[in-house]
Amino acid sequence: MTDTKELVKVENNSSWDEALERESWIAPMVNIFETNDEFHLTAFMPDVQRDQIKIKLEDSSLVMMGRINYNEAVNRKYILNEYTIGNYYRKFKISDSIDNSKIEARFENGVLSVKLPKHDRIKPRTIEIN
Repeated sequence: MTDTKELVKVENNSSWDEALERESWIAPMVNIFETNDEFHLTAFMPDVQRDQIKIKLEDSSLVMMGRINYNEAVNRKYILNEYTIGNYYRKFKISDSIDNSKIEARFENGVLSVKLPKHDRIKPRTIEIN
């Protein structure tokens, strides 16, 4: 059985499944860094609107999808086009050290930021000496 938790749900004129089959999908550039309490993932998705982001946890993986206005983008009269046109899709395996119930996501100015809190049991801690 698939354990799926929708963090952000989006509907569009065509379904996500249809778009996966007929539109181009590329991996967004991603930065990941770690603090004592959490992992931070930042995905760059230019031309994606906030209501066109979908994030889900599925089978111990974090799946991120972002849709652009694909028809408009491929039909632009480009003078210069230095990046690949496409929707964004990326999947990351999530360790059991992540507290799935506390994952947070936000999207601003084409940047998706996801906080992946660590379980307390794996956080570094100082042990007092008696």
